[in-house]
Amino acid sequence: MRKIVVSLILLALIGGGIWWYRNRPKPVQAEIAYKTEAITRGQAVQTILATGTIEPEDLIDIGAQVTGQIMKFGTDTEGKEVDYCSEVRKGQLLARIDDVTYKAEVTISKANLTTAKAQLAGAQADTAQLNAKLRQAEREWKRAQQMGVGDAISQKDYDAYLSAYEVAVANLKVGEAKIEQAEAAIAQAQAQLEKAERNLSYCDILSTVDGIIIDRRVNIGQTVTASMSTPSLFLVAKDLRKIEIWVPVNEADIGAIKVGQRVRFAVDAFPEKDFEGKVARIRLNASMSSNVVTYTVEVATENPDSLLLPYLTANVQFILAESPKDALLVPAAALRWRPTGWEPAEGDEQKSYVFVQDEQGHPIPVEVTCGVSDDIHSAITTDKLEVGDSVITGTLTKIEVQQAAAAGENPFMPKPPRWGRRR
Repeated sequence: MRKIVVSLILLALIGGGIWWYRNRPKPVQAEIAYKTEAITRGQAVQTILATGTIEPEDLIDIGAQVTGQIMKFGTDTEGKEVDYCSEVRKGQLLARIDDVTYKAEVTISKANLTTAKAQLAGAQADTAQLNAKLRQAEREWKRAQQMGVGDAISQKDYDAYLSAYEVAVANLKVGEAKIEQAEAAIAQAQAQLEKAERNLSYCDILSTVDGIIIDRRVNIGQTVTASMSTPSLFLVAKDLRKIEIWVPVNEADIGAIKVGQRVRFAVDAFPEKDFEGKVARIRLNASMSSNVVTYTVEVATENPDSLLLPYLTANVQFILAESPKDALLVPAAALRWRPTGWEPAEGDEQKSYVFVQDEQGHPIPVEVTCGVSDDIHSAITTDKLEVGDSVITGTLTKIEVQQAAAAGENPFMPKPPRWGRRR
């Protein structure tokens, strides 16, 4: 009998325990599932993003000033024929144009100069004779004037002496004019000779700077024609250890760009490497495309290892502001998100908040001080949150809830903040 009573008591206790467990009070869980993201530590950098092109700092376009056929190329500093990437020195021969015609012009100009000099000598000799005849005519005319018209000299002879004197004066002036003409011919011939010699010198295309050939635009046998514009034969970069990035910046952002501002950039050729530079100049000659005004910003940077090649595309970040490197970072979306119907207390409208979940999964606000933002993460200051705490960034859709449940997760389970703990 005693065993039966004990058994009944045990059954009653078990049944009561089961009833209490099924009917025990449960915390009210939130009916909405939230997207959350953990707080991290790092640096937020506010930037302006743009794309530019790497350009040599000093790029010299060497052309031809005369017309002719390319006969040969010069040699570079290593004694090899000038080609792409050849290193050259100032005054070094890059190419030679056929100079037969220009040598002939020099010869002709020299002959013309000799002829002009001979003509001057002849004019000077003739003038000397005319000067002697003038002195003789002048003496005869003076005697005729002293004697006067009479028995010694007739009126006809008197007039003849006068005419001879006047003709001698005129002939001397003609002789002097011929001397001036001959001198002018000499000056003209001298100028023609200098021009011919200069054109002959232009047949040798020389480097005007020390540098590296970026582009060679002609081949042996090719004819270059110098007309209204000088044909470009070689592009020479003066120093590839110093380069520039030409970056078009939208007019809406140009006000934030300052000379000397720090710039960070990357190129696809070296995706794992970051480069830095500074704003060197903001060009004022704006351009317009599709009703958008852009200004070209020149970014100067060092290239000691010559890794950066001309005309690479650079993804540029103009640094506007930076947070400390170990700042607390929250998603920018967390600062924008608010629960439906929630309003800050009167007077707190300008304060910044993020929301975390309590034990029941309900969102509760946490006041923070905002710092620098890079549009993805924002630096904050607070003593209520730490690295790893989860902040709400949005709500989950039904599909996202179903996907989380299928993955074995409970989307309604909150991840409470670890307030009061210290690292």
